Amino acid sequence: MLLSLRAFLVFIVLFVALLLINIIQVFSFTVYPFSKKGFRKVNTFMAGLWWGSCESIMKWIGIDVVLSGDRVPEGENVILISNHQGWGDIPVLFKLAKETKQIAHMKWFVKDILKYVPGLGWGMLFIDCLFVKRNWHKDKDKIQGTFRKFFENNIPIWLMIFPEGTRFRPHKLKRMEKMAKKKNLPNLSHVLYPRPRGFVASVQALRGHCQAVYDVTIIYEGEVPSFSDLFLGKVKKVNLHVRRFELDSLSDDMESLNDWIMERFCIKNEMIAESRAKRPT
Repeated sequence: MLLSLRAFLVFIVLFVALLLINIIQVFSFTVYPFSKKGFRKVNTFMAGLWWGSCESIMKWIGIDVVLSGDRVPEGENVILISNHQGWGDIPVLFKLAKETKQIAHMKWFVKDILKYVPGLGWGMLFIDCLFVKRNWHKDKDKIQGTFRKFFENNIPIWLMIFPEGTRFRPHKLKRMEKMAKKKNLPNLSHVLYPRPRGFVASVQALRGHCQAVYDVTIIYEGEVPSFSDLFLGKVKKVNLHVRRFELDSLSDDMESLNDWIMERFCIKNEMIAESRAKRPT
C-alpha cells in the first residue's frame, strides 16, 4: 500500500512538473522571433531539468543502473541505438545521458500521434524530436529537414533510436519470423529484427555533425518492468552495456549499414540469452 501511494505521488509530481514546463515552453515562443538559439536554450534546459529529475527519482527509489562496456566521453554528438523491451527503457537510458552531460540534448524518434499528448508529447515537440508515421515516403522529407536544422545550426544532439520500432513481445517476434525466413535472416528470440531506414538516414545525414554511434543493450535482472513498475520499486538492477563506434568507421552504403545493424542486434540477442541463462531458477 505504501509503495503504491509513493508511486502515485511520484507520478503526480512528475506529471504536474511536466505541465508547468510545457507552460514555460509555450511562453518561450515570445523569444523565437528574436533569437532561435535562445528559444532552443530555454527548451533544452527544461527538457534536461525534467529528464534529470526522473533519473534522480529512480536513484532515490533504489534502482541500480549499471554501466558496462566502452567508456564514452562527455559532450559528443551521437546516434544511439538500443533494444526496446518496455516503457521502462526510456528512463533507464537517462542514466547514460546524464553521466555524459548530454541529458538535455536527447532527441527521439517517436510516433506522430504523441505530439498531441499534453506533457510528454508537447515537450518533445518543442525540442525538435522526430515524429514519424511509420511511412518512409511520408516521413522522409520532414526527417531530412530536421537533420539539416541540426547540422546547419550546430545543435547538440543525442539522437535516440529504437530500431525495432516497437516494444519486444513474443507474438510480434512470431509475426516477423515469416519475413525472416524469406530473407534468410538469423533466428532471434530476445529482440525483434531492426528496421534500418531511420538509422541509415541518420548516419548518412549526420556524418560530420555526430562523432559516434552508441550501441546500447538493456538487460533487466528479472522480468521486464512496466513504466509503473519502476516507481513501485519492483526493479532493483538494470544493466546497460555500451559499445562506441566512430561514425567515420561506418559505411554510407545502405546495404552495409543494414548488415551492420543486423549484426549488432544478433549480438544483443546473445547477450540477453546468456544473462537469462545465468539467472537462478
